[in-house]
Amino acid sequence: MKTLCTLVLMCICLESLAQNIQLKGTVGNGDKQPIEFANVVLQTTDSILVTGTTSNLKGHFELNGINAGTYRLLISSMGYRTQEIWLNDLSQSRDLGNIPLEEESFAIDNVTVTASTQRSEVDRKIVYPSARQQKASANGVDLLQQLMLPRIQVDPVNNTIKIPGDGEVQMRINGVKVTAQEIRALRPDEIVRVEYHDNPGLRYGNAEIVIDYIVRRPETGGSFGIDIMQSPHVGWGNYQASMKINHKKSEFSANFWGGPRNFYGVYRDNLEDFNLENGTELHRYEKGVPSHWKMMQQWLNVAYNLQDNNKYQLNISVNYSGNNSPIQRYHGQLINRTDETDYVDMTDETNSNRHTPSIDIYYQRNLKKDQVLIFDVVGTYNKEFSDRIYQESRDNVLLTDVQNKVYGKKYSLIGEGIYEKKLSNGMRWGAGIRHTHSFSNNDYINGHNYHTQMQQGSTYLYGELRGKAKKLDYMVGIGGTRSFYRQEGSVDLYQYYTFNPRLTLKYTFNDRSYLRLRSSISNEMPSLGNLSAIDQVVDSLQIQRGNPNLEAYLHYSNTLDGEWSSGIFYTYFSVAYNYKPHAIMDEKYVEGNKIIQTWDNQKSWQRIAPMIQLRVGPVADILQFSVSGGLNHFISRGNTYHHKYSNWWLDASVSASWKNFNFMYQIMTNQNWFSGETLKGGENAQIIMLNYKWKDLQIGAGMFNPFTNDYKTQQENWNRYASSRKTNYIQESAQMAFLTLSYNFSFGRHYKTGNKKISNQDSGSGIMQTGK
Repeated sequence: MKTLCTLVLMCICLESLAQNIQLKGTVGNGDKQPIEFANVVLQTTDSILVTGTTSNLKGHFELNGINAGTYRLLISSMGYRTQEIWLNDLSQSRDLGNIPLEEESFAIDNVTVTASTQRSEVDRKIVYPSARQQKASANGVDLLQQLMLPRIQVDPVNNTIKIPGDGEVQMRINGVKVTAQEIRALRPDEIVRVEYHDNPGLRYGNAEIVIDYIVRRPETGGSFGIDIMQSPHVGWGNYQASMKINHKKSEFSANFWGGPRNFYGVYRDNLEDFNLENGTELHRYEKGVPSHWKMMQQWLNVAYNLQDNNKYQLNISVNYSGNNSPIQRYHGQLINRTDETDYVDMTDETNSNRHTPSIDIYYQRNLKKDQVLIFDVVGTYNKEFSDRIYQESRDNVLLTDVQNKVYGKKYSLIGEGIYEKKLSNGMRWGAGIRHTHSFSNNDYINGHNYHTQMQQGSTYLYGELRGKAKKLDYMVGIGGTRSFYRQEGSVDLYQYYTFNPRLTLKYTFNDRSYLRLRSSISNEMPSLGNLSAIDQVVDSLQIQRGNPNLEAYLHYSNTLDGEWSSGIFYTYFSVAYNYKPHAIMDEKYVEGNKIIQTWDNQKSWQRIAPMIQLRVGPVADILQFSVSGGLNHFISRGNTYHHKYSNWWLDASVSASWKNFNFMYQIMTNQNWFSGETLKGGENAQIIMLNYKWKDLQIGAGMFNPFTNDYKTQQENWNRYASSRKTNYIQESAQMAFLTLSYNFSFGRHYKTGNKKISNQDSGSGIMQTGK
């Protein structure tokens, strides 16, 4: 009897022990950063669910009460490949340690995020749009506005995406560099995540922010969409059409955007003060009258993509952008401010057009052991024409007659190769080389015929290492650039060698806060237009002159930033410092009875720019708002001048979604820029919109600057010989109402996606521009 009882007790103990087997581990990415809320599922060998859980904020998970046996453990998270672990003859508790998940580079399942989530890495923030944010958006630009990312300022009316200051924002789709028009063509339900690179690597050039939309790649079927904005009472509109056709490994796509502008209330007022060499002083006021301004912008893209999952990708893209401005007319009077009876009539008219076709051939090969090879070649042709007539007359007698015609052609070729490899312990390194070569061929006709031929090039070689040491992320980059340019007819070849290092240190306190320091040195080249050794007459007193002696210079950039979030509250701050010794900036001097406008390598230019952003929401899954503000303080030291200027700015937006309705209001104050002796003013703008979305159709109405009857931008020059303060007005842009319509439909879609990691383009015309 005792023996029987002992056997029973032993069986009970063994059963108890068998049911108390524990599995635990920590889920992370390739950089050993924890992945929160990862799905952990335990199944039998025939895929029957046993138990499951999710990882906590530190990526840790535990599974308890498991019987002995053989199991299949599946660990998954959005944006990562599912990790499968076989547990053969499990009989005791096990600690699986760190379980890394690889980022999903091509195939992405059709998933829905019910609440917006994000994770941070050393060089980027990965944001997963929520179902509410996707529902409130008709396209990719709308969605970006809903996400309210740090520093990003979205203008859905003018189709612009920018940041405070003059930093470059690169937009990409699956790694491919694109325009705002292509972002606007995206369907919200195609977008899986948005990768926000606020510390882009050396291969992104001088980009300050990179926003990469990771979208699903349909392997069958296609889609078509239109997006229309039109004012019922003003000659203003935005029209877009896009299509995609997919068949197996191939995708064909085409996008078109057109933006007509036809205003009759354009004019300018200008205060000017001149101090000539002979002691003559002139103080005049240009009083403008409403005149005609007409423009048509267009953009076209046709692309073919061939892709084999996780093996290779070939992308061929043919692009065209154009801008035709047949009428840019300013009329008014030039009044002597010391004697208002002394005045002349003024006319300033310009007819211009620009055509820029390009072709981009890209190839990416994924190799074994987490290696990638990338090649990209871009050829661009830029053709530009400008015809400007400036006249001053008194009592119908012509006193000044200026006619400037410019015929410009520019050819450029950009080639780049990149190698990247993922190392152990979450480290990555890469190296690349990029060469840019351009030729310009320009004719200037202004009473004299000038012909200029110039070539410019640069070769950039770099290497970069990224890693992690406990809570400290680091990124170290080393690059070198050889730059050169030459003007035809000159035996001199100007060439420069520069060292371009980059360092990032990021300390993560927890998954909701960090502090980061970024430093870099880059080089900046003079433009081909400013190098042209020709004169162009501006008006009766001023001449614009190129300077072939300009030299390349360095740009030192340092930024300290950080973020903190808790629940629905999010805060971001940054303090940026930019320093450019020997920067190319404008200057003026007196030559006889004329004022010469030109450029030169000045002593230095500096900018100090603190800013802060507060974001709250979503509140009750309905309301969210964001407010950003900051200061731009400039110190401009020229060879003959020294100026300081400060500008405070504010950007605020609120968005509310209820059922199928979405309301948005945005206000942006002037963000002015000061360089040399020139102050370029931004715009005070307000936008209010109300949209209704039903399935794939969205209709809406809005107004630009609803609470003001005056729209203007200002520009000043502080030169001691020729100072000015010019204000440009567009009467139609005040209280301009508009209607919107977006419709998208798709058929037979089955999703996969691929990443093209680099893209290059050349948009500079190589022409020296002139005008008042």
